[in-house]
Amino acid sequence: MDLEFGRGARSPKRDSWKTTLLLAYQSLGVVYGDLSISPLYVYKSTFAEDIQHSETNEEIFGVLSFVFWTLTLIPLIKYVSIVLRADDNGEGGTFALYSLICRHANVSLLPNRQIADEELSTYKLECPPETADKSRIKVWLEKHRKLRVALLIMVMIGTCMVIGDGVLTPAISVFSAVSGLEFSLSKDHREYAVIPITCVILAFLFALQHYGTHRVGFLFAPIVLAWLLCMSALGLYNIIHWNPHIYQALNPSYMFKFLRKTRKYGWMSLGGILLCMTGSEAMFADLGHFSYSAIQLAFTSLVYPALILAYMGQAAYLSKHHDFYSSSQVGFYIAVPDKVRWPVLVLAILASVVGSQAIISGTFSIINQSQSLSCFPRVKVVHTSEKIHGQIYIPEINWLLMILCIAVTVGFRDTKHMGNASGLAVITVMLVTTFLASLVIVLCWHRPPVLALAFLLFFGSVEVLYFSASLIKFREGAWLPILLALILMAVMLIWHYTTIKKYEFDLHNKVTLEWLLALGDKLGMVRVPGIGLVYTDLTSGVPANFSRFVTNLPAFHQVLVFVCVKSVPVPYVFPAERYLIGRVGPPGHRSYRCIVRYGYRDVHQDVDSFETELVETLATFIKLDASYRCSAASEPELVEAERERRLTVIASNPLRDRASYDLQDSVQHSAASTVEMRAGGAVGESPGAGAATNSAAAAAAAKQVRFLIDSDVASPESAAVEKQVAEELEALAAAREAGTAFILGHSHVQCKPGSSLLRRLAVDVGYNFLSRNCRGPDVALRVPPASLLEVGMVYVL
Repeated sequence: MDLEFGRGARSPKRDSWKTTLLLAYQSLGVVYGDLSISPLYVYKSTFAEDIQHSETNEEIFGVLSFVFWTLTLIPLIKYVSIVLRADDNGEGGTFALYSLICRHANVSLLPNRQIADEELSTYKLECPPETADKSRIKVWLEKHRKLRVALLIMVMIGTCMVIGDGVLTPAISVFSAVSGLEFSLSKDHREYAVIPITCVILAFLFALQHYGTHRVGFLFAPIVLAWLLCMSALGLYNIIHWNPHIYQALNPSYMFKFLRKTRKYGWMSLGGILLCMTGSEAMFADLGHFSYSAIQLAFTSLVYPALILAYMGQAAYLSKHHDFYSSSQVGFYIAVPDKVRWPVLVLAILASVVGSQAIISGTFSIINQSQSLSCFPRVKVVHTSEKIHGQIYIPEINWLLMILCIAVTVGFRDTKHMGNASGLAVITVMLVTTFLASLVIVLCWHRPPVLALAFLLFFGSVEVLYFSASLIKFREGAWLPILLALILMAVMLIWHYTTIKKYEFDLHNKVTLEWLLALGDKLGMVRVPGIGLVYTDLTSGVPANFSRFVTNLPAFHQVLVFVCVKSVPVPYVFPAERYLIGRVGPPGHRSYRCIVRYGYRDVHQDVDSFETELVETLATFIKLDASYRCSAASEPELVEAERERRLTVIASNPLRDRASYDLQDSVQHSAASTVEMRAGGAVGESPGAGAATNSAAAAAAAKQVRFLIDSDVASPESAAVEKQVAEELEALAAAREAGTAFILGHSHVQCKPGSSLLRRLAVDVGYNFLSRNCRGPDVALRVPPASLLEVGMVYVL
């Protein structure tokens, strides 16, 4: 469903200041919901157990200093100033960094790469390959497979932690907002009110995911804007009313005084302080929906000052109040005046819902991207908006997240354990981003390795400090993201390993073109009416599942198309560049190859639009191929085998140039003229068509297609070619009217005799369990059940 392509497909020219202001306002609801609600739980998590708020105020001043400099170094300097520039055609996030690295160095583990992919408009390089110096790091990565596997595992770890954050952030955000009820309820009733209300809000939030966010998305930005202004006003009030000199605590010396006094316990409390930058990764991950200047403007002019004022205001209040009956009272609501506590509570709950929505949508997006790398089992992806590209919903993941969120809320029951768990997930993703960004600096930006090393050591050392403080809380909640990551890593590694092995099996067991051509001469072999779409992961050759199909049922369709749906390391593929079409055999065999390319943020098309576009592109290819054959008639050195290996980009826009590519990855540019083709999914009308199918009015319900043949395609010297084109188009139209069958392999995987116990557990048990309990390839490819033919295949790996 190629509707819009986000900001990644925007014009490279700079936006006007009005557009930038509008995007900055809209980004508040999408990007900054999670970051803006962190003041609800930072101080409460920090003072939960490790340190006490004393009369000297050294603890609160030290924590404020840590919060200020952490927000300045990580979100402001690292993300806004540096990492946001490492975008992939306007897209951000872990997969965007990995995609950039894969394009500038041969480190991708996806097996079906082609030279033709590098000609995509979105496959842009920072520097032309012939002018880029081959750094030692690039040589090491390309030479050693273990380094490439380690890089993919690091991306998987970051992905697992983002999914873990999708479980923990909604729980801690909504729980912290609802905990404001504690001040209006007795001690005995708090536990029986806060937990149930939190669970009800979470269940309601996940139940609404099916409808998409575009219907209520216009409310997100006003809610977050109101919340930021509310925090700023409360912060200014507390600073002026309680401690106007609180700004002195921003001095870095208070951090050292804090650590000198609290020692080990102060270091352990950093696990709560790091929650102040929760949501920083969202600035980068959601870059595709907004421009760099808009996100930078919103953060520097509004979000950053509001957060600093909120933390300073809480610290100013706490510096004058020390008589709390428990350290858990050192929270956000204690500094809110009684007269405005209820309005602030309602606004906080709304802001926490908006912040949770952002991370839930991000979880859906990153799982969809994981599927494109063959790193996650197939799930059903639903496009919730017909106008906004990228808004998706995954039913099974949604309900699984809801169950885990409610389980975390009921199981932990306090901010301390939730904060420890959330903090470890957040800081792990940041460490992965820091490492990948340092590789981008060397491989993509071609900066000196010393600069990348300085970036890695400076920001990495800060994040490692917080990571160690979170890891020490393993028994106090930090075990949860580690457990979730281990389970998800096992699933992703098993799925990716077995998928690659299945591809290698298909590659070694594919049959030759000669075998396919010889089928027509066999006694009893029948060509039945219709189009047969044989799905395969191979970009060349005839797949083994088709040979098995023909061996058991000696018949195949009049028009045969081998379809390969593949992912390329770019965020989007424009519709005009999506299809690569080629022949399999001579024109009279009516067999073709179609490679359909998607980016890691693309959503697959509906089957009706795909089938219609496929027929259109095949018709256009037939006409263009006639031009190729006419132009090649005077080139006897261009043998038939070379013509059959050629693939052609067929654009949906007839004004776009076509380029042809050889299957052996040698690029050949064609100067063939463009041919206009008109086709209709139901009825296509082409006045003056040279070839058309005869359709009766009574058969209006059947699919009818008419094609226009340009008289310029065939020269007077090649009347035979023109006649052949007319016959081929008539055969294609008749096959479309007869119907389309989708032929997919239904696979069972087993290990070779003598395989290790670990491999047998991973393949025989793990993969087969996942494949039986996840969506089938027919659902992922949106194949209608009535037109599905499944061929049983046993893979011995």
